[in-house]
Amino acid sequence: MHEAMFWDKLEGEKVRCGLCRFRCLIADGHRGLCGVRENRQGVLFSLVYGRLVAENVDPIEKKPLFHYLPGSTSYSIATVGCNFRCRHCQNADISQWPHSGREIPGLVMSPQQVVDHALHSGCRSISYTYTEPTIFYEYALDTATLARSKGLGNVFVTNGYITSEALERIAPVLDAANVDLKGFSEEFYHDVTGASLQGVLDCLRDYRRLGIWLEVTTLIIPGLNDSDAELGKIARFIRDELGEQVPWHVTAFYPTYQMTDRPPTPVATLRKARRIGLDAGLRHVYVGNVPRDEGENTYCPGCGELLLERSGFRLGRASLHKGICDHCQTVVAGVWS
Repeated sequence: MHEAMFWDKLEGEKVRCGLCRFRCLIADGHRGLCGVRENRQGVLFSLVYGRLVAENVDPIEKKPLFHYLPGSTSYSIATVGCNFRCRHCQNADISQWPHSGREIPGLVMSPQQVVDHALHSGCRSISYTYTEPTIFYEYALDTATLARSKGLGNVFVTNGYITSEALERIAPVLDAANVDLKGFSEEFYHDVTGASLQGVLDCLRDYRRLGIWLEVTTLIIPGLNDSDAELGKIARFIRDELGEQVPWHVTAFYPTYQMTDRPPTPVATLRKARRIGLDAGLRHVYVGNVPRDEGENTYCPGCGELLLERSGFRLGRASLHKGICDHCQTVVAGVWS
């Protein structure tokens, strides 16, 4: 166990967790919604510090991040647990593990060991991913701080529900994030994730305010969040609140976990979503989970020329150097070196 950060002691040995926007009130002997932060006699502990259940060397494009060190690899880690209850979670076997009542699993690995593995693997960054990095915050913060001192970048792949105060604390060592904006109605968020849309929107604004490179992903689920109206609202929110240069990834859903009653997302729907985003004024809208689609490529927002060609997670030819278009010298937003 490791004493948690961001909590207040209350009467009767209760505590109030301030790490995510649920701000759980936790009685002695109980855990928060994430399942991995436990109150023991009025002190809140993290149960997953240094307990890895996943570690891989991934292309940064898999996060997906297309404007952050493209073509590089990222050392990707996770513990069990998540504060959301997404019915379509593709990693439910680890994200929902703590709610099974089983013992917390994981390979014990210190922040120093994680950084050493990342360096030895030739990675340029560490990604906190697969489950929700907010719930292993203390471990991520210590690792990210050490990684920064060794010249490595740090990336969150997240549901966007961390509190402002917790994000502000880690922001100085957090370089980039891909945040899920899963839909654009409170009803959708409540029914599908158990969370609140407004909390995610406020968190996205925090990422933008703090200057962390940001990309947004929407998994498009047939019949739930694929209407022109809803997609248009997401595109306009990104444009107006986050900036037209923020990349939007519209990705294909495949039946999984508790949502097997819906078909995979048609490619035509993804292309429609991409067109809606571009028509709304977004500079970069990408189609995901559909390899070899032209919607994977990066095009110059100035002259329209192909800048970065992609197929799946692989880069092809490039006409972009240090973020500048070879054809018209337009500066493309991102972190390129």
